[in-house]
Amino acid sequence: MVELAQLACTAGTVVVGSTVQRLETVNPATYIGRGKVEEIAALKGDLGFDLLIFDDELSPSQQRNLEDALQMRVVDRTALILDIFAKHAQTYEGRLQVELAQYEYRLPRLTHMWTHLSRQGVGGVGLRGPGEKQLEVDRRRIWACISRLKDELEHVRTHRELYRKRRRREAIPVVAIVGYTNAGKSTLLNALTGAEVLVEDKLFATLDPTTRRGALPKGEEVLFTDTVGFIHKLPTQLIAAFRATLEEIKEADLLLHILDITHPNMREQSHVVEKTLCELGAVGKPMVIALNKIDLLGADPLSRLVSDGTTDSAELDFNCVAISAKEGIGIDRLLERIEEVLSQSLVKITTCIPYQVSHLVSLFHQKGIVEEEKYTKEGTRIVGKVPRKLLGAFQKHLI
Repeated sequence: MVELAQLACTAGTVVVGSTVQRLETVNPATYIGRGKVEEIAALKGDLGFDLLIFDDELSPSQQRNLEDALQMRVVDRTALILDIFAKHAQTYEGRLQVELAQYEYRLPRLTHMWTHLSRQGVGGVGLRGPGEKQLEVDRRRIWACISRLKDELEHVRTHRELYRKRRRREAIPVVAIVGYTNAGKSTLLNALTGAEVLVEDKLFATLDPTTRRGALPKGEEVLFTDTVGFIHKLPTQLIAAFRATLEEIKEADLLLHILDITHPNMREQSHVVEKTLCELGAVGKPMVIALNKIDLLGADPLSRLVSDGTTDSAELDFNCVAISAKEGIGIDRLLERIEEVLSQSLVKITTCIPYQVSHLVSLFHQKGIVEEEKYTKEGTRIVGKVPRKLLGAFQKHLI
């Protein structure tokens, strides 16, 4: 409920109160019980609110029945998150993805919510984006819009794939920064690369992904990608619509999972991120965990975490690095650990490179680790390690 209030504030509302109800089964008509509906109606007169937000997704009939009973707008968690995304999407791709997700969410709710497809919704949570539609709307027009958006997103996906192919040819390692929303991903990107990405203490303050070049301690170039933050009960429409963007996670050589170590629900947030990565098919990738905001914990923060039960010593293995992205604490050690993990993905090979393709020698020196090098009649014989993604370039010349 605290997180729901934060989401509501991010969307621009003023929260005047909250209420909960424990039920064995959901009421199919109004989600909550009849008595709770009457209680909320009474609170409306005392507190003067004109919007009710539910923490779970409501069916179209539940939403309609609640609005009729309470005579106010009712939105659910999904509509709230979609509204925030519509507010924060800046790029062409981001706007396409949000618009598609909103259409798919609103399609079964057209009978009582929208008036004109072409008119932009304004001034209210759950109303930004594609606009309103009259009751007699022809659903085929909505499906046509969805089809058009999917086609445009497919073009975006094709463009991004061409960009990724170029990156693969250059063999620049890609590190995707993942984590729960507001854990400090954008702040960490700024600390690692000197980027000037917007940083705010809000959920989903930044939505569109950002990629910047950085350097590891030994000078190797690396690309850091700041991805959209995950959240509990992330709408399924968004997981599907943002697949083109989240494919960056699947293509990454390493995942940098940032955790807000001061958050009381850090464990649950970590599980949400792991579950979402699993849904995206990004399991099994090398991962480094950054325990962020240690500057707020005082002296010897890791020992304190173990002693107060926030985590245990087994979790604080060599893949966990305590940092403060805001204060720049631990960033050097984090880069060293990233470099160590990336080096473990190198493959040892022995190759004899003909002199007429000497550019492969330069590639070996730039992207790999040369352990032994000799000049022979046939070419340059090199023993060393190269990134697995470059094996194809040396395949013909392996010994």
